[in-house]
Amino acid sequence: MGAGKSTIGPKLARRLGRRFLDTDAEVERAVGSRVAEIFQREGEPAFRSLEREAVEACCGQHAVVALGGGAIESPGAPERLASSGTVVYLRARLSTLLARVRDAGGRPLLAGLLPKAQSERLSDLLARRRAAYESASIVIDTDDLPPDSVVEALAARIEREAR
Repeated sequence: MGAGKSTIGPKLARRLGRRFLDTDAEVERAVGSRVAEIFQREGEPAFRSLEREAVEACCGQHAVVALGGGAIESPGAPERLASSGTVVYLRARLSTLLARVRDAGGRPLLAGLLPKAQSERLSDLLARRRAAYESASIVIDTDDLPPDSVVEALAARIEREAR
């Protein structure tokens, strides 16, 4: 949430000559509703089930795939993702993430919370997901890097690992 997937993903896909897929967008397309609406109407467990289906459909495709922040928490997800491609963690400090998600309206896990509560919630989510995030084969800190620098660094690593 706020790490830069929506910015970096499409640019990286273009740089590598691949398609870009976003699992949240895939869920929205399949259901015909925005993620926030699914959360509100059906709850987080229903969304996570749809998300698992979208992740599974994207695995193994020759694409750059942006996962929602909680997708990695699904049982077996880190292993499944690692077996189907290069997993990248766009890591950022809590302060950076909070600055990037100022308007949390489209982010159901932060929506309706005051800034202090948003900070606490995001901190808790990061702590809970840290081990899964850190299991990625490429971890890059995005705090002080412009998007194009992140893209070039990732492309170089991915191309080097593909050889």
